[in-house]
Amino acid sequence: MAPVSILLNLLWILIGGAWMAFGWLIAAVIMAITIIGLPWARAAFNIAVYTLLPFGSRAVRRDEVTGMSDIGTGPLGVIGNVIWFVLAGWWLALGHLLTALVLVVTIIGIPFAWAHLKLAGIALWPIGKVIVPA
Repeated sequence: MAPVSILLNLLWILIGGAWMAFGWLIAAVIMAITIIGLPWARAAFNIAVYTLLPFGSRAVRRDEVTGMSDIGTGPLGVIGNVIWFVLAGWWLALGHLLTALVLVVTIIGIPFAWAHLKLAGIALWPIGKVIVPA
C-alpha cells in the first residue's frame, strides 16, 4: 500500500470509517447467525474490511476479475441483492450517506465523503463484488 493510502486510511478510521465498518460487521454477524444468510455474511465481512481500509482498494464485479460468470453475478445474485437490500442494504447505505453529508461540509472531508458515497452504492448491491487493489 502506498504511503498516501496508509495516511488516508488512518484518517478515514478516525473520522467515520471505523463506525461504518462496525455496522458492516454487525450485519455480517446477524446474517451468519441465521445460517440461511451465510452468502450475505461473506459479502458483508469482505466489505467490512474494505470499509475499514478503502483507500488503495476498489470494488469490482467478480466476473470482470475472473472472466467467468458465477452464481453471485447471475440471476441468483440479483435475487440475493434484492433480499440484501431489504434486510440490511438500505440502512448501511443510509449510514454512509449521513456520514458523507457530515464530512462534505468541510473541505478536508470531501475525499472521505466521496468514499462514503461509493460505499453507499456497494451497500445497496454487494453480492457479486470483489475487492481488488486499486
